[in-house]
Amino acid sequence: MQPLSHLESFVRSAETGSFSAAARQLGLTPAAVSKNVARLEARLGLRLFQRSTRKLTLTEGGERLLHQVAGALGTLADAVAGAADADRQPAGTLKVSMGQAFGREYVVPLLGDFLALYPAVLPDWHFENRQVDLIGEGFDAAIGGGIELTPGLVARELARIHVVAVAAPDYLAGKAMPSHPAELAAFDSIVRRSSPTGRIRPWTLRNTAGDEVAVAVRARLIFSDPEAMCRAAMLGLGVALVPMPFALPGLQSGALLRLLPGWYDDAGPLSLYYPSRKLLPAKTRVFVDFVVEQFRARGFAQSVHGGSVTPAWASAQPRAKVLR
Repeated sequence: MQPLSHLESFVRSAETGSFSAAARQLGLTPAAVSKNVARLEARLGLRLFQRSTRKLTLTEGGERLLHQVAGALGTLADAVAGAADADRQPAGTLKVSMGQAFGREYVVPLLGDFLALYPAVLPDWHFENRQVDLIGEGFDAAIGGGIELTPGLVARELARIHVVAVAAPDYLAGKAMPSHPAELAAFDSIVRRSSPTGRIRPWTLRNTAGDEVAVAVRARLIFSDPEAMCRAAMLGLGVALVPMPFALPGLQSGALLRLLPGWYDDAGPLSLYYPSRKLLPAKTRVFVDFVVEQFRARGFAQSVHGGSVTPAWASAQPRAKVLR
C-alpha cells in the first residue's frame, strides 16, 4: 500500500495543476511534494504526470489513478478532520476572497459578531476584484459572482444581483424623469468597461412583464469599476447603470435616486463558494453558515432585487447565533 502522504501529494497536485499550489495546501515545500509524487511513480512503475515549466498534465494512467483514489482519500481526510474537530471550538486561519467594495460594505460589518462567536478563528481576508482559483490558491471560501463551478466546488447563492439606473438629485433637478428605458438616451451616461473583455457593456433593461429594451446611451464617462461609477453619479456627472449592492448605500442615504423603478438587468447570482468536502473544517463550516444566515436575516436578497422599493439591508441588525 502506498503511503498516504504520497497519495495526498499526487491528488492535490492533480487538482491544482502544480506542485507549488499543492504544497501550499498541504503545508509542505514544492520540493517535498514533487519528491512524494516521484516516489509514488517509482513504486507504481508508472508516470503520472507530463511535466512542463508551466503546469502539470495527467497522463492516462494518472487520470485513472486519480479517479480511483481521490474520493476515498477525501473521505478519509474528512473523517480524520471531523474526529479532530468534534470537541473543539473552530480555530485556525480562515482564508477568504471577496470583492473590495462589496467586502467592505457587506462582509466586514459582520466581523465583530463572528469573532465574538469564534475567537480562535483568524480571518485572512483578501479584498481583490478578480476571480481566484479557490482550490489552487488554497482559499477556504470566496464570495463573488461568475466564478466557474469546477469539480470540487460548491456554491451557496446569497442573492440574484440586479443592475439599476441611478443618478444624483442635483443632476436630475429640472429634468423630466424618464418613464421608459429608451428615454435614458437623452441623459449623460456613466458607462462601464468590462475588465475581462475591455468592451463597453451595453445597457439593457427588462421588467417583470418580460419586456426588454436595449438603450442607446450617450457616454459621458467610461469606468471599469462600479463603485467609482456610483461615486461619479453622486457628484452629479450623469446616470449610471450599476449593480444594486453598489448603489444601495447611496439610495439609502438619498445621495442617489433610482430611475425607472421596476426596470433592471440581471447580472446573475452572488454566491459563497467553498470546497465540496463532505466534512468541512469547522472554521469553514461555521463561516459559511454564519454568512448565509446573516445575509438572510438582514434581507440582502430583497434589498438588491431590482423590484425592491425600500432597501432594507442596513435597517436590520440581527444578533448572531452560535452555529456548531
